[in-house]
Amino acid sequence: MIRASRADRIAPLIQRELSDLLAAKIKDPRLSLVTITRVCLTSDLRTARVYFCMVEGDERKESVIAGFQSAIGFLKRELGSRLALRYVPELRFFFDESFDRADSLNRMFQAFSD
Repeated sequence: MIRASRADRIAPLIQRELSDLLAAKIKDPRLSLVTITRVCLTSDLRTARVYFCMVEGDERKESVIAGFQSAIGFLKRELGSRLALRYVPELRFFFDESFDRADSLNRMFQAFSD
């Protein structure tokens, strides 16, 4: 039986808590309609790469990242109180381009099928 690493078990917990914080506690308009798509933790649990997407796609990417940067202290404090971790990882935010790529491919396939 293969056992998942601790980072693989904690990453979904961080994703769930960040999603909950975005929905319930964050009032920054730059972070409206933003979805956390995945979290990747380093094996030492010190750094979390947080991937997000949003309705408008690539146009708002920079303002959303700025919104996350301004909320980083609040997010880390909340994660620390919600999760029983010795150390709350450094949060780094990245636009998840996979949804835009999938949409582009889908439109291309539909154009060929019409």
